Amino acid sequence: MPNDKQQVKPYEAGGSKKEQVSRMFNSIARRYDLLNRLLSAGIDKRWRKRAISLLAKAKPQKVLDIATGTADVAIALVSQLDTPQVVGLDIAEAMLEIGRKKISELGLNDRIELLVGDAEHLPFPSNTFDALTVSFGVRNFENLQAGLQEMHRVLKPQAEAVILEFSKPRIFPLKQIFHFYFKNILPLIGRWTSKDPRAYHYLYESVQAFPDGEDFLRELEKAGFRQTKQIALTFGICSIYYAKKNSEI
Repeated sequence: MPNDKQQVKPYEAGGSKKEQVSRMFNSIARRYDLLNRLLSAGIDKRWRKRAISLLAKAKPQKVLDIATGTADVAIALVSQLDTPQVVGLDIAEAMLEIGRKKISELGLNDRIELLVGDAEHLPFPSNTFDALTVSFGVRNFENLQAGLQEMHRVLKPQAEAVILEFSKPRIFPLKQIFHFYFKNILPLIGRWTSKDPRAYHYLYESVQAFPDGEDFLRELEKAGFRQTKQIALTFGICSIYYAKKNSEI
């Protein structure tokens, strides 16, 4: 995947992709959960549940949730797997503020901690976590390979990574319907409901640029992961990527 495709940015103005992604999510934080449910017809909840279920057998005790946003996955890890300790990390403080309110209302402050941080420079020692999750976040990395290598570094040997991300359907007519909806309908809804309509144009552009499928599995293997696999969801609109850290580098 050419580097320029990985550098699709939310805005035309200057600044790094990292800075722009942070600005974008801070600007849409208040309506993020509502728009997610609306734009996906609620199916995103099922996608997250399916992804988390892949970790059930291992029963991880300490999990890192990267791009945690408003903490939906962090909370689901506790409710679905009874995970004792979850650390959620995100680049947008406004998203985390909403997540902290949810966690407090659920009485989970002793089990979930949310931190502002950069996925490409994780503030944790090597071999720290039993598992790692990322939900709709890896396509926002400024340097995809750097982020994946950091994920590999902080996992313990034999630990699992589960990544949920949009992918591009290949089957007619779903390919054409998906393309039309993401390019035309979704930005229109975003313009009506969000203070930052550009965010929903970026969603389409970032999905198109992301190296999904076999290309992403190769990126995971390049970062040191093994036993990689892809599970297509909802006719290929979304995919779960599973990978394992077999040993220390």
